[in-house]
Amino acid sequence: MLKDRAAIVGVGASQYYKRGQSLPQTNLELVGKAILGALDDAGLTVRDVDGFGLYSFGLDPALVAQTLGIPEVRFSGMLTGGGGGAAGSVGLAAAAIASGMADVVVSYMTLQQAGLRRFGASFAGSAGGGGQYSAPPSPEGDFVRPAGLLGPGQMFSILARRHMHLYGTTREHLAEVAISTRNNAIPRPSALMRAPLTLDDYFDARMISDPLCLYDYCLECDGAVAVVTTSAERARDLRQKPVYVLATANGGNGRWGQAITWMNMDDEYFASSGHRPVAQRLYEMAGVGPADVDVAELYDHFTPMVLMQLEDYGLCPIGESGPFVEAGSIRFPTGSMPVNTHGGNLSEAYIIGMTHVKEAVEQLRGTAVNQVADAEIALVTGGPASIPVSSLLLRR
Repeated sequence: MLKDRAAIVGVGASQYYKRGQSLPQTNLELVGKAILGALDDAGLTVRDVDGFGLYSFGLDPALVAQTLGIPEVRFSGMLTGGGGGAAGSVGLAAAAIASGMADVVVSYMTLQQAGLRRFGASFAGSAGGGGQYSAPPSPEGDFVRPAGLLGPGQMFSILARRHMHLYGTTREHLAEVAISTRNNAIPRPSALMRAPLTLDDYFDARMISDPLCLYDYCLECDGAVAVVTTSAERARDLRQKPVYVLATANGGNGRWGQAITWMNMDDEYFASSGHRPVAQRLYEMAGVGPADVDVAELYDHFTPMVLMQLEDYGLCPIGESGPFVEAGSIRFPTGSMPVNTHGGNLSEAYIIGMTHVKEAVEQLRGTAVNQVADAEIALVTGGPASIPVSSLLLRR
C-alpha cells in the first residue's frame, strides 16, 4: 500500500510560452529552471535527488542528471502512453520511495514545440517531421485514417458525439467547461489566456471537428513543470507543508487501448474518459469516496473529456455531467466541485497535464491563486489518452 507513504514537498515551473516562443532557450534549459525551482521550493538541492518518475516523452533523465550534477541516480522509471501518465508519474515516484529504491524523486514534463508536429514521425520529440497523415502505414492507422481521423481532437469528437446521443449533452454544456476554466485563468499571472470568454465568443469560434470548436481544444505551449516527492518522514522536516499521496492508480480497461487512434472500445467505455476502473482502484486505496474530494484538477485537453471524467470519478452520475456543469457546479468559488482552478490545459498552459499536479499542491498548501476554502483532498487526473491513464488523491 502506498497510502500516505510519500509526500510532495516541492513544485516549480518555467515561464509558459505560446507555441514556439520559448526560443532561444532549449528544452533542457526550461526543465532545468523548473527542477531547480521545485528543489528550492522544498529546501533541497540537486545533491539530494536520486530518482526520476516520468511519463510520456519527457526529456531524457540521463541528460538531466549529468547537466544538473546529480551525484547518483538510484531509480528511473517512465509510464508509457502520453498525457495519461501525468498524475501517475508522481505515483511512480511514491512507489519508488515506499519500496526504498529512492529517497527524493523528481517528476517533470517539458514541452517545446518550435517546428514540432507531435503526431506522426516526430512524436518522440524531435523537431520537424510529418503529421499523422504522413506516418507510415500500419493496420491500426489504416483502420482510422480513411475516415479522416488524423488527430486526437477528431477522435475524441466521436466520443463526444456518442455522449450527446446517449445522454442529451449539448454544446452549451461544453461551453460551460471552457468558460468556467477561462474564468479561473483570468487572475493568474502565469496564464496564457486571460481575456474573458463569453458564450457568444464560444459559438462564434470556428468549428474544428464537430461538435468541437476552437475553445473546446487545449492550448499548444512551451514550458516545463517539476514536482519533488520524498518520504512522509523526511517531508515533515522540509520547508513546505507536506502534501501527502493518499492514493494513486494507473492503467485502464484493455480495450480502451490507444484511445486516440482506436475506435473499438467496449460499449460501456466508449462514451467515457476511460478512467472508470482506475477511479475505483484509487478510491479503494485511499479509503475515501467522491464526496470527500474538495477540488478536482481534471486533464482537459478537450472539454467533453472533462464531462466524462466527472462521471467516471463519481463526482456526478453517469450521463448527468451536462446538467451538473450547467448548474454551475464546477465554477470557482460558488460551485460544489471546483474544477481546474488554475485554468487548466485550456487556458493556463498545456504542459501535458503537469500543471494540474502543481495546482493541487498549491490548493492543499493554501497558497493557490483561486483558493478553495478549507481544501483537504484534491483529485488529479492524467489523460484521457492511451492507457495508462492515471490519477492521484492528495491530502494536506
